[in-house]
Amino acid sequence: MIEKKFFAERLQKLRIEKGIMAKDVADQIKVTKPAISIYEAGKGFPTVEKLAALADYFRVSVDYLIGRSDDPTLHSPRKNDTSDC
Repeated sequence: MIEKKFFAERLQKLRIEKGIMAKDVADQIKVTKPAISIYEAGKGFPTVEKLAALADYFRVSVDYLIGRSDDPTLHSPRKNDTSDC
């Protein structure tokens, strides 16, 4: 189960560490500034599309954002990986 608190804490931490204003994040992923505030307060959760956009914007994995991993780095699929997971 995804806990909003992991997402809220990590989103806010990433934004503050990088010195980015909530409005700038909102503009980049095409949501309102209040939406970012709601996410950071743990009172709401973005759509899958917006979650992916946030991960791309901060260059972290979705798993990191939602608390499934403590490793923020993106892992590219192996070139020879042909699995159909």
